[in-house]
Amino acid sequence: MFDLPLVTILLLTGFINLIGALAYAARIAGVRTRRIAMSFALFNILVLFSRTSNSFLGPFLAKRIETRIHDGSGASLFVDMQFVLAAASVATLVGILLVPTGQRMFAAAIGWYQDNRSTTKLALKAASPSGLRTLRRSLRLPSLGHLRGWHMPQGIGWGVLIANCLAQSLLAVGVVASLYAGYLAPEYRVTASQLSALINGFATILLFAFIDPQLSVMTDDAVEGQVGEADFRRAIALISLSRLAGTILAQALLLPAASLIALVAVHV
Repeated sequence: MFDLPLVTILLLTGFINLIGALAYAARIAGVRTRRIAMSFALFNILVLFSRTSNSFLGPFLAKRIETRIHDGSGASLFVDMQFVLAAASVATLVGILLVPTGQRMFAAAIGWYQDNRSTTKLALKAASPSGLRTLRRSLRLPSLGHLRGWHMPQGIGWGVLIANCLAQSLLAVGVVASLYAGYLAPEYRVTASQLSALINGFATILLFAFIDPQLSVMTDDAVEGQVGEADFRRAIALISLSRLAGTILAQALLLPAASLIALVAVHV
């Protein structure tokens, strides 16, 4: 039977994670065009879209859990939540594959905005026939050629990649785990739903205090020529892959995170 609520949740989850993965393309476009401030503005627009969409995801998931509890089919909720996290992984992978296309689209958008200086006109331009033609011309698949003679890029180490993987896994699982904890402790499910910060707070600090500064410094080094463009693209690829690994790890963390949140909800 077609499950429209679940499909809606999966599509929304996919959109959020697709946008998040494509946002890395804005940094590559900024290095190529030497318009770092403008590329960061586009990056922030994507993050805004992603976070706004994420605010709608919580109520959909909460409704799913309430419905399952009321009709006595709560045992299948764990599978539903795993589907949600799997959708995040699939969308992230698609976003990684579309980074070369996104990079060219961002470069075109930066050039167009430099002449017109209007976000509204830029959005209308993207939806116009000429914008669609630009999209068609920009379509590219990732090239494996830059992996020849592969080495770890300067400025990005295994510590950054592992930290990013952990942060992304916690961000992916935070809201889902807090809502699933409401099923594990139904009498405290309102409290549990408010405890996603227990998971997301640590991930946000890790991401914005330790990982983003490393990537920003490397972006500046690439613009100044201290890091080659190929090395910078390779670093973005590794960061993107660590994000993908994080969404996969989130599936393993779902039950432990939900159990922790349920325990805190009961004893807070």
